[in-house]
Amino acid sequence: MIKVLIFGGSGYLGNTIFKELSPFYDVYGTFYKKLNFKKNKRFFYFPLEKNSLKIVEKVKPTLIISSLKGDFNDQVIFHNKLIDLCDKKCIKLLFISSSNVFDSFTNYPSYEYDKTFSESVFGRFKISIENKILRMKSKNWIILRSPMIFDKNSPRIKDIINKSKESIAIEIFPNLIVNINSAKIFAKQIHYIISRNISGIIHHGSNDLVNHDEYIFSIVKKLKLKTIKYKYVYTTNENRYLALFSNRDIFPSHLQFSYSKTLKI
Repeated sequence: MIKVLIFGGSGYLGNTIFKELSPFYDVYGTFYKKLNFKKNKRFFYFPLEKNSLKIVEKVKPTLIISSLKGDFNDQVIFHNKLIDLCDKKCIKLLFISSSNVFDSFTNYPSYEYDKTFSESVFGRFKISIENKILRMKSKNWIILRSPMIFDKNSPRIKDIINKSKESIAIEIFPNLIVNINSAKIFAKQIHYIISRNISGIIHHGSNDLVNHDEYIFSIVKKLKLKTIKYKYVYTTNENRYLALFSNRDIFPSHLQFSYSKTLKI
Protein backbone atom coordinates (compact mmCIF):
# COMPACT_ATOMS: atom_id res chain seq x y z
CA MET A 1 0.00 0.00 0.00
CA ILE A 2 1.11 3.56 -0.75
CA LYS A 3 2.16 5.36 2.45
CA VAL A 4 1.57 9.12 2.33
CA LEU A 5 2.99 11.85 4.58
CA ILE A 6 1.38 15.29 4.29
CA PHE A 7 3.43 18.20 5.60
CA GLY A 8 0.80 20.78 6.54
CA GLY A 9 -1.83 18.09 7.02
CA SER A 10 -3.70 20.11 9.66
CA GLY A 11 -4.25 23.12 7.38
CA TYR A 12 -7.42 23.66 5.38
CA LEU A 13 -6.10 22.26 2.10
CA GLY A 14 -3.79 19.68 3.69
CA ASN A 15 -6.57 18.27 5.84
CA THR A 16 -8.97 18.14 2.89
CA ILE A 17 -6.35 16.06 1.06
CA PHE A 18 -5.85 13.90 4.18
CA LYS A 19 -9.58 13.12 4.38
CA GLU A 20 -9.78 12.33 0.66
CA LEU A 21 -6.81 9.94 0.67
CA SER A 22 -7.24 8.24 4.07
CA PRO A 23 -9.84 5.62 3.02
CA PHE A 24 -7.54 4.42 0.25
CA TYR A 25 -3.95 4.82 1.47
CA ASP A 26 -1.90 4.71 4.67
CA VAL A 27 -1.89 8.47 5.37
CA TYR A 28 -0.10 10.59 7.99
CA GLY A 29 0.12 14.34 8.52
CA THR A 30 1.83 17.07 10.50
CA PHE A 31 0.44 19.84 12.70
CA TYR A 32 1.87 22.84 14.52
CA LYS A 33 -0.59 25.34 16.01
CA LYS A 34 -3.74 23.19 15.94
CA LEU A 35 -3.14 21.19 19.11
CA ASN A 36 -6.45 19.32 18.73
CA PHE A 37 -4.50 17.03 16.39
CA LYS A 38 -2.17 16.04 19.24
CA LYS A 39 -4.29 13.02 20.23
CA ASN A 40 -4.52 11.79 16.64
CA LYS A 41 -1.93 9.05 16.23
CA ARG A 42 -1.70 9.76 12.51
CA PHE A 43 -0.48 13.30 13.10
CA PHE A 44 2.98 14.43 14.21
CA TYR A 45 3.97 17.73 15.78
CA PHE A 46 6.21 19.59 13.32
CA PRO A 47 7.87 22.97 14.08
CA LEU A 48 9.01 24.19 10.66
CA GLU A 49 11.83 26.34 12.00
CA LYS A 50 13.71 23.25 13.25
CA ASN A 51 13.87 21.87 9.69
CA SER A 52 13.89 18.31 10.98
CA LEU A 53 13.36 15.28 8.76
CA LYS A 54 12.93 12.84 11.67
CA ILE A 55 9.24 12.39 10.82
CA VAL A 56 10.19 11.11 7.36
CA GLU A 57 12.57 8.61 8.93
CA LYS A 58 9.84 7.47 11.35
CA VAL A 59 6.94 7.18 8.88
CA LYS A 60 9.00 5.94 5.91
CA PRO A 61 6.52 7.24 3.32
CA THR A 62 6.52 6.31 -0.36
CA LEU A 63 4.90 9.67 -1.20
CA ILE A 64 5.31 13.06 0.48
CA ILE A 65 2.87 15.93 -0.11
CA SER A 66 3.99 19.43 0.85
CA SER A 67 1.12 21.75 1.73
CA LEU A 68 3.09 23.78 4.25
CA LYS A 69 2.49 27.33 5.42
CA GLY A 70 4.91 29.46 7.39
CA ASP A 71 8.01 31.64 7.14
CA PHE A 72 9.32 31.65 3.58
CA ASN A 73 13.00 31.40 4.55
CA ASP A 74 12.30 28.46 6.88
CA GLN A 75 10.29 26.80 4.11
CA VAL A 76 13.10 27.19 1.57
CA ILE A 77 15.66 25.67 3.97
CA PHE A 78 13.33 22.79 4.85
CA HIS A 79 12.32 22.05 1.26
CA ASN A 80 15.95 22.03 0.12
CA LYS A 81 16.66 19.29 2.67
CA LEU A 82 13.43 17.45 1.89
CA ILE A 83 14.03 17.48 -1.87
CA ASP A 84 17.56 16.11 -1.42
CA LEU A 85 16.23 13.33 0.82
CA CYS A 86 13.43 12.42 -1.60
CA ASP A 87 15.93 12.30 -4.45
CA LYS A 88 18.30 10.09 -2.46
CA LYS A 89 15.61 7.71 -1.12
CA CYS A 90 13.46 7.71 -4.30
CA ILE A 91 10.45 9.04 -2.40
CA LYS A 92 7.88 10.65 -4.68
CA LEU A 93 7.39 14.34 -3.86
CA LEU A 94 4.20 16.27 -4.55
CA PHE A 95 4.65 20.02 -4.08
CA ILE A 96 1.67 22.39 -4.04
CA SER A 97 2.59 25.62 -5.79
CA SER A 98 0.65 28.67 -6.92
CA SER A 99 -0.50 30.74 -9.87
CA ASN A 100 1.68 33.50 -8.40
CA VAL A 101 4.73 31.97 -10.09
CA PHE A 102 3.33 33.77 -13.17
CA ASP A 103 2.21 37.03 -11.58
CA SER A 104 4.49 39.10 -13.84
CA PHE A 105 2.73 37.82 -16.96
CA THR A 106 -0.49 39.73 -17.42
CA ASN A 107 -1.76 39.30 -20.97
CA TYR A 108 -3.05 35.73 -20.95
CA PRO A 109 -3.56 32.62 -18.76
CA SER A 110 -0.49 30.48 -18.11
CA TYR A 111 0.13 26.84 -19.06
CA GLU A 112 2.33 24.17 -17.46
CA TYR A 113 5.57 24.74 -19.33
CA ASP A 114 5.39 28.51 -19.71
CA LYS A 115 8.40 30.25 -18.19
CA THR A 116 7.81 31.27 -14.57
CA PHE A 117 8.36 34.92 -13.65
CA SER A 118 7.11 36.70 -10.54
CA GLU A 119 7.33 40.15 -8.98
CA SER A 120 5.86 39.08 -5.64
CA VAL A 121 7.80 37.67 -2.69
CA PHE A 122 5.34 34.77 -2.49
CA GLY A 123 5.69 33.95 -6.18
CA ARG A 124 9.49 34.09 -6.11
CA PHE A 125 9.54 31.85 -3.04
CA LYS A 126 7.43 29.22 -4.84
CA ILE A 127 9.65 29.47 -7.94
CA SER A 128 12.80 28.85 -5.89
CA ILE A 129 11.38 25.57 -4.58
CA GLU A 130 10.03 24.57 -8.00
CA ASN A 131 13.47 25.10 -9.55
CA LYS A 132 15.08 22.86 -6.93
CA ILE A 133 12.51 20.14 -7.68
CA LEU A 134 13.12 20.45 -11.42
CA ARG A 135 16.78 19.59 -10.79
CA MET A 136 15.95 16.31 -9.03
CA LYS A 137 17.77 13.38 -10.63
CA SER A 138 14.99 10.89 -10.04
CA LYS A 139 12.24 12.87 -11.86
CA ASN A 140 9.98 11.30 -9.24
CA TRP A 141 8.03 14.47 -8.52
CA ILE A 142 4.83 16.41 -9.16
CA ILE A 143 4.41 20.20 -9.07
CA LEU A 144 0.75 21.12 -8.65
CA ARG A 145 -0.03 24.78 -9.31
CA SER A 146 -3.29 26.17 -7.99
CA PRO A 147 -5.12 29.49 -8.27
CA MET A 148 -7.05 30.95 -5.31
CA ILE A 149 -9.07 28.40 -3.34
CA PHE A 150 -12.65 29.18 -2.34
CA ASP A 151 -14.85 26.62 -0.58
CA LYS A 152 -17.38 26.57 2.21
CA ASN A 153 -15.37 27.10 5.44
CA SER A 154 -12.22 28.00 3.47
CA PRO A 155 -9.96 30.70 5.00
CA ARG A 156 -10.87 33.17 2.23
CA ILE A 157 -14.62 32.76 2.83
CA LYS A 158 -14.12 33.11 6.59
CA ASP A 159 -12.05 36.24 6.00
CA ILE A 160 -14.85 37.84 3.96
CA ILE A 161 -17.41 37.02 6.67
CA ASN A 162 -15.18 38.36 9.47
CA LYS A 163 -14.40 41.58 7.61
CA SER A 164 -18.11 42.10 7.02
CA LYS A 165 -18.80 41.73 10.76
CA GLU A 166 -15.97 44.11 11.67
CA SER A 167 -16.73 46.66 8.92
CA ILE A 168 -13.30 46.16 7.36
CA ALA A 169 -13.02 46.76 3.63
CA ILE A 170 -12.48 43.77 1.34
CA GLU A 171 -9.87 44.30 -1.36
CA ILE A 172 -11.14 43.68 -4.87
CA PHE A 173 -9.22 43.92 -8.13
CA PRO A 174 -11.61 45.01 -10.93
CA ASN A 175 -9.03 44.55 -13.70
CA LEU A 176 -7.84 41.12 -12.57
CA ILE A 177 -9.09 38.07 -14.47
CA VAL A 178 -8.70 34.77 -12.62
CA ASN A 179 -9.80 31.18 -12.43
CA ILE A 180 -10.73 29.57 -9.11
CA ASN A 181 -9.99 26.31 -7.33
CA SER A 182 -11.95 24.18 -4.90
CA ALA A 183 -10.08 22.33 -2.14
CA LYS A 184 -12.45 19.35 -2.37
CA ILE A 185 -12.08 18.97 -6.13
CA PHE A 186 -8.33 19.66 -5.87
CA ALA A 187 -8.03 16.80 -3.36
CA LYS A 188 -9.95 14.46 -5.69
CA GLN A 189 -7.68 15.46 -8.58
CA ILE A 190 -4.63 14.70 -6.42
CA HIS A 191 -6.14 11.29 -5.61
CA TYR A 192 -6.60 10.68 -9.34
CA ILE A 193 -2.98 11.67 -10.05
CA ILE A 194 -1.61 9.37 -7.34
CA SER A 195 -3.74 6.40 -8.41
CA ARG A 196 -2.45 6.69 -11.98
CA ASN A 197 1.16 7.46 -11.06
CA ILE A 198 1.21 10.72 -13.04
CA SER A 199 4.24 13.00 -12.72
CA GLY A 200 5.43 16.41 -13.89
CA ILE A 201 3.90 19.88 -13.68
CA ILE A 202 0.10 20.01 -13.54
CA HIS A 203 -2.21 23.03 -13.49
CA HIS A 204 -5.46 22.96 -11.55
CA GLY A 205 -8.48 25.25 -11.30
CA SER A 206 -11.77 26.03 -13.00
CA ASN A 207 -11.91 25.68 -16.77
CA ASP A 208 -13.35 29.18 -17.16
CA LEU A 209 -12.42 32.73 -16.14
CA VAL A 210 -14.04 35.49 -14.10
CA ASN A 211 -13.19 39.02 -13.04
CA HIS A 212 -12.03 39.10 -9.43
CA ASP A 213 -14.55 41.77 -8.40
CA GLU A 214 -17.44 39.92 -10.06
CA TYR A 215 -16.52 36.74 -8.22
CA ILE A 216 -16.30 38.47 -4.82
CA PHE A 217 -19.65 40.20 -5.43
CA SER A 218 -21.18 36.78 -6.17
CA ILE A 219 -19.81 35.37 -2.90
CA VAL A 220 -21.14 38.31 -0.89
CA LYS A 221 -24.57 37.87 -2.51
CA LYS A 222 -24.52 34.11 -1.87
CA LEU A 223 -23.62 34.65 1.79
CA LYS A 224 -26.33 37.32 2.10
CA LEU A 225 -23.95 39.75 3.76
CA LYS A 226 -25.69 43.06 4.37
CA THR A 227 -22.95 45.40 5.56
CA ILE A 228 -19.93 45.19 3.33
CA LYS A 229 -17.18 47.61 2.37
CA TYR A 230 -14.91 47.36 -0.64
CA LYS A 231 -11.46 48.70 -1.37
CA TYR A 232 -10.91 48.90 -5.11
CA VAL A 233 -7.31 48.15 -6.08
CA TYR A 234 -6.10 49.02 -9.58
CA THR A 235 -2.64 47.68 -10.38
CA THR A 236 -3.02 48.58 -14.06
CA ASN A 237 -5.40 50.44 -16.34
CA GLU A 238 -5.89 47.33 -18.48
CA ASN A 239 -7.12 43.83 -17.71
CA ARG A 240 -4.47 41.45 -16.39
CA TYR A 241 -4.59 37.68 -15.96
CA LEU A 242 -3.62 35.51 -13.00
CA ALA A 243 -5.03 32.21 -14.18
CA LEU A 244 -3.88 28.66 -14.82
CA PHE A 245 -4.98 26.51 -17.73
CA SER A 246 -3.71 23.05 -18.63
CA ASN A 247 -2.77 21.56 -21.97
CA ARG A 248 -2.13 18.08 -20.52
CA ASP A 249 -5.71 16.76 -20.74
CA ILE A 250 -5.35 14.64 -17.59
CA PHE A 251 -8.68 14.79 -15.77
CA PRO A 252 -11.98 13.14 -16.75
CA SER A 253 -15.10 15.30 -17.05
CA HIS A 254 -16.30 14.70 -13.48
CA LEU A 255 -13.05 16.28 -12.19
CA GLN A 256 -13.38 19.37 -14.38
CA PHE A 257 -15.51 22.28 -13.22
CA SER A 258 -16.68 25.86 -13.67
CA TYR A 259 -15.89 28.58 -11.12
CA SER A 260 -19.65 28.78 -10.47
CA LYS A 261 -19.44 25.38 -8.76
CA THR A 262 -17.25 26.91 -6.03
CA LEU A 263 -20.06 29.39 -5.27
CA LYS A 264 -22.26 26.61 -3.90
CA ILE A 265 -21.54 27.61 -0.33
